[in-house]
This record gives sequence, structure tokens and C-alpha cells, in this order.
Amino acid sequence: MKTWIKFSKVLAASAALLVTAPVVTVAHAAAVTSEAAVSEAAPASEAATPTAAAEAPAPVLLAHQKPLTLDAAGTAWIIVATALVLMMTMPGLALFYGGMVRKKNIIATVTQSVAVTCVVAVLWFVVGYSLSFGVADKALFGIPGETVNKFIGGFDVFLLKGVTTSTAYASAPGLPEMLWIAYQMTFAIITPALITGAFAERIKLSGLLLFMALWSVFIYAPICHQVWGGGYLAAMHVLDFAGGAVVHVNSGVAGLVAAIFLGRRKGYGTEEMTPNNLIFVMIGASLLFVGWIGFNAGSEWAADGIAAAALLNTILAACAAGLTWKLVEWTIRRKPSLLGILSGIVAGLVAITPAAGFVNPTGALIIGLIAGPFCYTSAVWVKRLLGYDDSLDAFGIHGAGGFLGAILTAVFADPSINPLAEGASVGAQFMGLVFTILWSAIGTFIILVICKFTTGLRVSEADEEAGLDSALHDEVHH
Repeated sequence: MKTWIKFSKVLAASAALLVTAPVVTVAHAAAVTSEAAVSEAAPASEAATPTAAAEAPAPVLLAHQKPLTLDAAGTAWIIVATALVLMMTMPGLALFYGGMVRKKNIIATVTQSVAVTCVVAVLWFVVGYSLSFGVADKALFGIPGETVNKFIGGFDVFLLKGVTTSTAYASAPGLPEMLWIAYQMTFAIITPALITGAFAERIKLSGLLLFMALWSVFIYAPICHQVWGGGYLAAMHVLDFAGGAVVHVNSGVAGLVAAIFLGRRKGYGTEEMTPNNLIFVMIGASLLFVGWIGFNAGSEWAADGIAAAALLNTILAACAAGLTWKLVEWTIRRKPSLLGILSGIVAGLVAITPAAGFVNPTGALIIGLIAGPFCYTSAVWVKRLLGYDDSLDAFGIHGAGGFLGAILTAVFADPSINPLAEGASVGAQFMGLVFTILWSAIGTFIILVICKFTTGLRVSEADEEAGLDSALHDEVHH
């Protein structure tokens, strides 16, 4: 009870801080309005002098901010893109994953995507954005702030302190910072949500929630900062247009570690575990495909030619990978499947993500053609060879596809599409991937150990046999 009382006092203090800033702003605005009215009514000799006007305090910007110089077209486009990327998780990924599990686990699987969305959105507001895009300007454990900032942001934007309708993120001065925050939030949401496919049908919801909260703060935020927030990997000229390393390799590796840590599903390899509803899978994949336009083209942060190239490249790569996955499957199994071509489309979307705004359409087509068989091999043959149970191929598609796409970004980078592609290096891409893999794998393992000895992770054998829908949620899908 004492803990809850202390927690309540902290919440009350935080709320007071949040409430105070708007009140002061409104009061200041009212005072300025009153002074202006008095000035108009007074004789010319009593009007405010230039010196008095100069004494008005200038707005104080944080280290990561610039004054907003509104790009109306870009702002309108990123509002749409934000909605598209949010749609990728709810309902896109929820339906995609939900349709692939057995019927007794569909509600639990869909619930995981919904729960991750809620947890990460709140954490992004509290601290995630600050750690990802803020600036660490103070020493930490004796380490200078400048050095700390190479690996992680700071707490300068904790609870979005200092963010107003007139501020912009330094790298996107044409967009309101609040829009930038919302857009980046949708990336922070879908990344851990992708991991849920690796351990579907066997994890406790309480363990999942704790895992996702810790993972989003300690694994996602540092990698996001290093690639997109001006950190260490950005300084290495690692190219990641929309999340090959930050989103897909990061989540795919975490999924693999989690799948191995939790162990295989009861009956895996001996019982049939076919998808319960391929129509749900098709609808979910289609929503992902459409949403990916906001994911990739929106990552230009403007409505321009590079965004258009990213859009075209995304569609080309996805369709090419869908065809090659289907051809490989058709050759091996003698029959093509709907699940196969949909998996291929997603593999192409994953592989083109880091390259979307750096390559020309020919490069995008080649990346897609390679991604289909590459991810098929990873999701089918490698998984079978090594014997791990990556339930819905989170690693097989996202981890493998993200790795492939990141390397091929440097191979096909075209400065005529994007000047930032100049100097692209396979070596830099590879080193960035190695760092991401190690950070994700080691950090994920530590978080899994914490969860195992606190909330617990795996459901009981009886609950797994009965199905998570009834055992965890007391709900049944008809």
C-alpha cells in the first residue's frame, strides 16, 4: 500500500508539471493580448518602443529541436502515412498473425498486437521518444554526455517536456514535432509486435506485457537513436531508409532468441498446426502491403521525388518476391499456396525497407527477386534444419529479409535517386548489422530471464492444450 501511495504522489507531481506549462502559456498569451489592446488605445508617444519589444523572451529550444517552418504538403502526407503505419499493426498484423495460428489461439494472438500497441504508445510518450530522439547532454556514470549520446538519447524530452505546436525535430523542420512523434511512435509499436509471431501459442499475456515494455525501452530505443537519432551507426554512414536494422533485424533476432528460450510448442513436429483462416491472413497481408507505403514512402518525411521512388520500389520489390517465393514453393511442393505467395510479398516488403529511398526501380526489382527464395530458405529449410519453433516465421522473414535488404542497399545504392547514397559501403552495413544483432540478442536474453523469474513466460501444458483463448481470455472464436 505504501508503494501505491508513493506511486500516486509521483503521478500527481507529473500531472502538475504537465498542467502548469499550458496554463503559463495561456496566461502569457492573455497578457500579450491585453498589452496590445492598451497599446492601441494609448497615444502614439506612449506606444511600445523597439527596446521594449526586444525584451520579450525568445522561445527556448531543446538541443534536438528547430523552430517549425511548416511544409504544408509534407505535413498532410505524413499525417496520412502515420495512419497507414498504425494500420499495419491494427488490424494488419493482428489479422495476419491471427489467421496463421490454430483456431483455439486466434483471440490470444490478436490480443497480443492490440496490447503491444497500447503499452508501447504510452511508453513512447513517457520516455521512448526522449531516449530515441532526445539528446544526452549530461554525464552518465562519469561518461561525458557527448559520448553517451552516441548510443542513447537523454531525458530532456521526458513526458514530451518542451514539445509545442511551434517546435520541429531538427532533421525534419517542415513537420510539427508532435506529428514527428506520432509517426515515429507507429514504428516503435510495430517493431515489438512483430516479435509476437515467434512465440505465438505459448506465452502468458503478463509475461508478454513486461517483456514488450522492457524491450521497447532498452532494445528498440537505443538502436533507433543510433540509426535515426544521430548516434553511432548514423556516424558510420549505415543506410537504413525505413527500418531494415531498426525494425526487422532487431525484431527478427529478438524473435529467434525468444523462440529458442521458450522452447517448442507442445506437439510441434508431430501434430498438424495449419492456419485457421487463410482469408484473415490474406486481409492482414493486404493491409500490411498498403500500410507499407506509409512505412517506406513516409520515411522520406516529405512529399517529393524520393518519396515517390520509395513508393514505386516498395510495390515492385513486394510483387517480385511474391512471384519468386511462389515459384520456389511450386517447384518443391508441386503446388503453389496462398500462404506462400503472401509470405513472399511480406518478404519483399521487408527486404526493400532499408533500401526504398536509396535505390532505383531496377535495384528494387532485383532485391525483391532475391528476397523470395532467400526468405523461403530461411523460413522453411533453416528452421527445419536447426529445429527451433519460430511459430509464424518472425525471424525467417523479418530477420533474414532485413539482413539481406540492408546488405543489398549498399550494393544497389544510387546517388541519382538520393544523394545520401553516395559512399554507401557493404562493410559499414555489415558492421551496423553485427552491432544490431548483438545488442538485440544479448539484451533480449537478459529481458527474458527477468520475465521468467517475475511474471513467468510460458503457459502451463494444460492451458496450451486447451488453447490460450479459453485459458487466458475466457473467449472463443466461432
